[in-house]
Amino acid sequence: MHLLFDLDGTLTDPKLGIVSCIQYALERLDIEIAADILLESFIGPPLRDTFKTLCGDDADIEAAVALYRERFATIGLFENELYDGIPLCLEQLQAKVESIHLATSKPAIYAERIIDHFELRSYFDVVYGSELDGRLGDKTELISHILEREKLNAANTVMIGDRSFDVIGARNNKVRVIGVLWGYGSEDELREAGANALCRDPTEIHDQVFLQRSPL
Repeated sequence: MHLLFDLDGTLTDPKLGIVSCIQYALERLDIEIAADILLESFIGPPLRDTFKTLCGDDADIEAAVALYRERFATIGLFENELYDGIPLCLEQLQAKVESIHLATSKPAIYAERIIDHFELRSYFDVVYGSELDGRLGDKTELISHILEREKLNAANTVMIGDRSFDVIGARNNKVRVIGVLWGYGSEDELREAGANALCRDPTEIHDQVFLQRSPL
């Protein structure tokens, strides 16, 4: 069995850092958004997709990405918390599976630093993320890349994540997927995307990995 773990909203809660960096970019560009837009809803999708929604103009999108990363690289990166129970969950899984890889839309250079910051490095064979230019930011593309690079059998691989992007990316690659409910995707979002199983707590992941479930 091979496991692919999402990062934001699955292993760590990055709300403060991500929301603060989005706000920083928008303020620097004098872009106002509607009061009813919840910035935490943008935790998960690729950064350029977020600013395409919030900014619209192509020039503003690239400027916003640069400003976001200006703050994120030094401050926002560590405005982040590890969810309770994650280290124990990873330890139990590592003892029974062939490999565990990180599969995040976040740029790999940042994901590496976050994994090291929370002392999770020993649980992961390889940390996979997007490139700074946006390549591999889409979960379908990223998971396909990991399967090919690591020579993994999709039928023997499970993706664990909190958003519909994780579910859709996995299903597009014929990979079974477990949705987690402590992150930023709702139960309805994960069910509608086609998650094979749902977990309400990290302690449930172990059992779900080794259970074959039909789509919800």
